[in-house]
Amino acid sequence: MNNRKKFEDQIIQLSHGDGGLKTSQLINNLILDYLGNSTLNKMEDSAIIETGGSRLAFTTDSFVVNPIFFPGGDIGKLSICGTVNDLATTGCTALGLSFSLIMEEGFPTKHLKKILASIKATSLEAGVNIITGDTKVVEKGSVDKIFINTSGLGIIKHGLSLSTEKIKAGDKIIINGPIGDHGISILSQREEFNFKSNIISDCAPLNSMVDEIISRSRRIHALRDATRGGLATVLLEMADTSNHSMNVYSKNIKVTNEVKGICDFLGLDPLYIANEGKMVMFVDARDADIVLKTIRQNKYGQQASIIGEVGPKGSCSVILNTEIGTRRMLDMQYGEQLPRIC
Repeated sequence: MNNRKKFEDQIIQLSHGDGGLKTSQLINNLILDYLGNSTLNKMEDSAIIETGGSRLAFTTDSFVVNPIFFPGGDIGKLSICGTVNDLATTGCTALGLSFSLIMEEGFPTKHLKKILASIKATSLEAGVNIITGDTKVVEKGSVDKIFINTSGLGIIKHGLSLSTEKIKAGDKIIINGPIGDHGISILSQREEFNFKSNIISDCAPLNSMVDEIISRSRRIHALRDATRGGLATVLLEMADTSNHSMNVYSKNIKVTNEVKGICDFLGLDPLYIANEGKMVMFVDARDADIVLKTIRQNKYGQQASIIGEVGPKGSCSVILNTEIGTRRMLDMQYGEQLPRIC
């Protein structure tokens, strides 16, 4: 990894799990120092395993969102969408998911039923089954209500290869809709903020949309699920791992008026707000228009837009070109603006 340094922090803080700079330091400077290898060091959403002439995609994620029910979803839907979307970044066909529950004693059965129904509906929509799982119950207070871990396994179509390593100068950067809806939806449900909004999380399984664009173009180079840390963090990570600069344009990055208003009021930057139904795509310029048209025909991509392009190798910088003609260099935030977002 680039610029790996010694991990100096003496205790783990919330910011180490929030998807920002502190998370990056924890992973790159401590976890990879012990566990790093040629596959893990690539830091893709899914690891690629080659075996017996086949290429498999494998991913895992844990969900600790607070609150567990929110407009547009719940921790169950979130757990399926998160893992399905991480698998989708490889363009694979999902073979199955694992599903592990950790609940505190006293957790209401009616809430568990609601979460399980949501998991069933989302897995049916995504066309993937839960094929193994585990359940643990711990003393009250040992976890906050319920935590879920999901893993996913998929098989990659012959000849298909999507990776940060494939990004090249001139690629167009596409996203499938407005940013920030999930993070602000969660924030509006937190008691400490105490305000109401009509914002609904964008939490959604995106594998059908990815299947459709792959069927129309073999010039898609890389995909990344823009969750914790938001769009800006994804672009910075992709710029760093691909060793390319990137230019994006604020006029093409859609933010709903309600999300923008709340961000302005609270001093938040929507570029760093979490999403749970947004895919960032790096596509050869020759196929950008056909890919964009295909995305817009999917219900989860009707507001898709080309937000920028990849620049030359070397600087790894991400420049935001504003509507008033200024240029702002994006940087990793110290931490996510809101913890326990997924």
